[in-house]
Amino acid sequence: MLLKPHRVTAERARAASATSRTGALDGQLRARVAALSAEVERPPGADLDSPVRPGSKLSAREALRLFEAQIESRLLDLLARDLKNRGQSFYTIGSSGHEGNAAVAAALEVDDPAFLHYRSGAFFLARASAALGPEGAFDVALGLTASSDEPIAGGRHKVFGSAPLNVPPQTSTIASHLPKALGAAVGMERRARFEGRKERRIVACTFGDASSNHASTSAAFNTCGWVHHQKLPAPVLWVCEDNGIGISVHSPEGWVERRLRSLPGIKYFFGDGLDLAHAYDAAVDAVDFVRSTRAPAVLHLRTVRLMGHAGSDVESTYRSPEEIAADEARDPLVTTAQLLVGQGWCSASDLLDLYDDTRRRVARLGEEAVRRPRITTAAAVVSALAPPVTHAPLPVAGPEVRAKVFGEPPEAAARPWHLAVQINRALADVLAAIPEAILFGEDVAKKGGVYTVTKDLQARFGVGRVFNTLLDETSILGLAIGARHAGLLPIPEIQYLAYLMNAIDQLRGEAGSMQFFSQGQYNNGMLVRIAGLAYQKGFGGHFHNDNGVAALLEIPGIVVGCPARGDDAARMIRTLVDLAHRSGRVTVLLEPIALYMTKDLHEAGDSAWLTAYPSPDASLTLDSVGVHDEGAASTPDLTIVSFANGLYMSRRVARRLAAEGHTVRIVDLRWLAPLPHDALGRVVPAGGRVLVVDECRRCSGVGDRVLIELIRRNPSIRWDLVTGMDTYIPLADAANLVLVQEPDIDRAARALLGAP
Repeated sequence: MLLKPHRVTAERARAASATSRTGALDGQLRARVAALSAEVERPPGADLDSPVRPGSKLSAREALRLFEAQIESRLLDLLARDLKNRGQSFYTIGSSGHEGNAAVAAALEVDDPAFLHYRSGAFFLARASAALGPEGAFDVALGLTASSDEPIAGGRHKVFGSAPLNVPPQTSTIASHLPKALGAAVGMERRARFEGRKERRIVACTFGDASSNHASTSAAFNTCGWVHHQKLPAPVLWVCEDNGIGISVHSPEGWVERRLRSLPGIKYFFGDGLDLAHAYDAAVDAVDFVRSTRAPAVLHLRTVRLMGHAGSDVESTYRSPEEIAADEARDPLVTTAQLLVGQGWCSASDLLDLYDDTRRRVARLGEEAVRRPRITTAAAVVSALAPPVTHAPLPVAGPEVRAKVFGEPPEAAARPWHLAVQINRALADVLAAIPEAILFGEDVAKKGGVYTVTKDLQARFGVGRVFNTLLDETSILGLAIGARHAGLLPIPEIQYLAYLMNAIDQLRGEAGSMQFFSQGQYNNGMLVRIAGLAYQKGFGGHFHNDNGVAALLEIPGIVVGCPARGDDAARMIRTLVDLAHRSGRVTVLLEPIALYMTKDLHEAGDSAWLTAYPSPDASLTLDSVGVHDEGAASTPDLTIVSFANGLYMSRRVARRLAAEGHTVRIVDLRWLAPLPHDALGRVVPAGGRVLVVDECRRCSGVGDRVLIELIRRNPSIRWDLVTGMDTYIPLADAANLVLVQEPDIDRAARALLGAP
């Protein structure tokens, strides 16, 4: 049965207009619980393992355990606000009113990964109480006080997260964690298939009703339905904690239910989170459905928001006293107490004693958390961002495996090849050496990508490891993040650099931050391949010729490589894969489209841009640059620093200058993040002339960063900078008007040399 809401009195409505409702809510809870009495007699012979009420799957014993988790969650919310008033707590977005999500935790198993919404406190505490080891309430208190002793984030953020509890920490305040939750579900199934076993676990993902409108939610739901439509397993349980309001914006009446019911391929369940038994029964049904069918479902969990959005939120400025009081009348702690007392399992005084005992315990935990250390140095803050790079021997498939993949080893081939082929070979070597590596994206399978870079890889490694995705960059990266949570090594492709902007938060806010907010206990190591930059001879306009890399470069801890030549590309892929696989780093290979098929350098037929395939165990350290000297002098007259297409053009300019008697050193950056400053310092002569050629837009490239560091280390250098213009790139020959051209490099070089 569903419990009737408590009647809203005029006095309680007036009281609800107060700015802070913490004390009033606590007092109301105590008064209402104290007034409870048994509605039925406990059946003769019934014990705590009997249903908490007739017909329910929830036992009285489990209901009491979950009620304690609900109490802990509420008291931690009160603690957060109390400590904030004392300047000792730094996070007050609470879970009050959402405590019914404890029932969802109970319906799941501890080894089911759970990606939790920031109001899923009771879920976290209920899971902690069901497992050995983690002290859920104390972990939360340490997070509230930003203590470095907090076991998951180490004081960097207040999150619900625990490696022993299989709860990766989420910092999303919206819904950017949904795509990766689906990726984890799909990835778990795929890995189990690789290992020849049957997967039993499912993934749970909680979010709010307001977040159900977010673009990343739509992407996740659409991809989930897309996967299910193809009869592929997607064992994910979406849990929408619907309190009817997002900060101050109400969800339109009936909108959330209508939206969730209409999702193709996702079965709908409803649970009343204000009634613990009803919520548990619905959650059990939903979990059983997902676990048995390996198909997705959504549990629409009715909740209520109490005490406003956060401690600083003056709820009375946008909600009437009657609205606030009506929500307080539906307090889920009171309704759980009513269930337990009303069915004769305990007395009101028993529950008040439990409440008071828990209050004292949580208060002690709070005082202890305040005494624990906090982060005190910048080095400690960033220590979790990126683990030290260790250059161990690269994994290489054995000769028999490589013979099946390649026939003749590609490094033994007499014929050199262009960039696209060398990338293809390097990816094949990675897939052969690392069984958990998977490669996916739009068109990468049979077609081999728009530029055939991944041609034949599916035929060699199968549809389970090389496969097409739907056209949605958010979902592609979400699948990659989740696949890593499942223990795979994802190599997603973003078809064009401009398309990345649709999904950049999946790298910045999700993949890039995971090591930081989990102290390395979780990581989202991956290699993201992106075709990009410009010079496609007028084709495609700015969507296919985008040269803005700033969005990538501002992501802390990311590694971005940009090869110009095929041999460098192969070695860089191995370095990036190694960083992703062994160190959990988020890495990117930015592949210059215009150089994919380039063969010649100085004149038609010279094949000077083709390279041999490097030994399969050869890589490039991050602190390395490529050096190409034109002329015989040990100290060059001019040093040109560039990368990708700029490097190609600079090599051509340097040959012409050398023919006139100038010695020119060309330095290939290779790495755009982190920039190889130390390596540059070793090859740029002190007091010399330096020209930096950056094909990207002046406002979003790396040229200024390179120069600043060179000048800081060597103030006496003479320098200049050539960049593209700050504009979108137009179609046809007009593109050449705004992109760096060889004459631009030539003029700047001659000016530095003082040559005509």
